[in-house]
Amino acid sequence: MSSAIKSGLYWSSTPAAAYIKSALCLFVLAFAVGCSLPPSRVRVPEVPTGQLSQTGIASWYGPGFHGKATASGDVYDQNDLTAAHQTLPLGTRVMVTNLENGRSAEVMINDRGPFAKGRIIDLSHSAAQSLDMVGPGTALVRIDVINSPVKIQTIRPALDYTLQLGSFARLENAQQLRDRLAQSFGDVVIAPLQSKDATYYRVQLGKFSNRSDAEQRAQQVSQAGYSVIIMEQ
Repeated sequence: MSSAIKSGLYWSSTPAAAYIKSALCLFVLAFAVGCSLPPSRVRVPEVPTGQLSQTGIASWYGPGFHGKATASGDVYDQNDLTAAHQTLPLGTRVMVTNLENGRSAEVMINDRGPFAKGRIIDLSHSAAQSLDMVGPGTALVRIDVINSPVKIQTIRPALDYTLQLGSFARLENAQQLRDRLAQSFGDVVIAPLQSKDATYYRVQLGKFSNRSDAEQRAQQVSQAGYSVIIMEQ
């Protein structure tokens, strides 16, 4: 009798038995592959035409910062629906959607961050609760800009910084400060700012691609006896 013993099972050499054996192997392979696939993403509404959007990893921050000042000057309240973003103008309102469960929350950007590599937004504790991501700590999200205090064409990957040492209604005063600064520091310019009723002449120094460089330069200028403010550009 022609037969074979494999894995404790008796396999006949008939074509029918061979077919059953092949089908069983395919079933086991498909089951193994299926188990290795990541969980499916939920369906979310598409971004309306012309609306700014950004997709990436969100995190959240809470108790350690509760009651402290944010970049906007507001006091951080972990129970408010707010968030920190690296470049969106402070005061911008965005809709944040958790792409892993479909939950969303509207938040206001009032702080800067996150500074961990690969993350695009830091949510308040309350906002993280709304998105059901407090436990995991992070989640894949989409940010849709609802409105902003200033017109923006794109969501920038990073901000530039400059040092501002004065702002004057009279150009002559700005020129005098610029000339004094130029004796000790380079790259001093006058940047006019047109408001509704007047023009202001701002004396600014340098351009920096990261805030730490701006802070180091600001310390040097401050030690020379000048008042200085780090400004976002």
